[in-house]
Amino acid sequence: MIRTIVVDDSALIRQMLTEMLNDAPDIEVVDTAHDPYDAREKIKAHNPDVITLDVEMPKMDGITFLRNIMRLRPMPVLMVSSLTQDGAEVTLEALDIGAVDYVAKPQVNVASEFQDYAREIQDKVRMAASARVTSSSRPAGEKRSAGSVLPKRRPGDLKSTERLIALGASTGGTEALRHVLEQLPPDSPGVVITQHIPQEFSRAFANRMDGTCAVTVTEAQHGQRIIPGHVYVAPGNRHLTVKRDGARYTCQLHDGDPVNRHRPSVDVLFRSVANEAGKNAVAALLTGMGDDGARGMKELHDLGAYTVAQNEETSVVWGMPGTAVEMEAASDILALDRIAEALLDRARQSA
Repeated sequence: MIRTIVVDDSALIRQMLTEMLNDAPDIEVVDTAHDPYDAREKIKAHNPDVITLDVEMPKMDGITFLRNIMRLRPMPVLMVSSLTQDGAEVTLEALDIGAVDYVAKPQVNVASEFQDYAREIQDKVRMAASARVTSSSRPAGEKRSAGSVLPKRRPGDLKSTERLIALGASTGGTEALRHVLEQLPPDSPGVVITQHIPQEFSRAFANRMDGTCAVTVTEAQHGQRIIPGHVYVAPGNRHLTVKRDGARYTCQLHDGDPVNRHRPSVDVLFRSVANEAGKNAVAALLTGMGDDGARGMKELHDLGAYTVAQNEETSVVWGMPGTAVEMEAASDILALDRIAEALLDRARQSA
């Protein structure tokens, strides 16, 4: 049983989350708290496996309380956030501090989405309980493959001098990507990224990375040329693919069906990189729940591209990279702090 405490200043939200979580046979809300001071005493009393934490609360905001938790008693925390620009900035800060993941604040006036939301938060609490804490789950539905968006084909004889780095991540990925991107030099090959992230968060995430990295990080735009020293992040709710134009690559955005229940999907990005760049690319699959990206990375690996899976010890959730390892899609299995150097070395060797 996953023992959970719900922390929110709204009595209605506390009641809703409690009902949703208690509806799962393996989750029990052992208590609720209306502010961080109340939460502190109840955490001491119950020693929960997971807490859900509202961002905005009286007396002490959620970010300050999260810092205190991660300093004094690191534990799995799932942030409950509004999907706004301000909410995106605060939530990304919470992930920087050590929160495992986030979920949107429930919309009490949309009864039709109640069950979907309940499944999502239940899945995320389960994931958080098994996550590695340091100082996507999605609602059930049809699981499509990358072929529903982009057919597979061989890249042929590529006469390009341009090298490409492709990265994919999900749960825990915003911090893992920051760690990789901050190690890239200004003359790095162009980088394309799919991170499972809401539409309201992707631009804020790109801007946040741009402020800390030597490379230039932007949210990808349709038709944008991929150039060295630049990083292109898939917009939330749109697939990012790569298209070759002579010896150059460009970003393409698509509104196709979700793949592996995700849009953007890592499998779609990696399929396009395999189709258009082949062994001229290097790729890494980072921490994340599920298996999105593993099949696409297998396609790259089978074409001779260098591929890396983040190791289990440094992953928040070893779902996506773990599946890639099981499929023998990874050339190397590396700790997070070794991935950037390995990708750069291999990209330069093939140049």
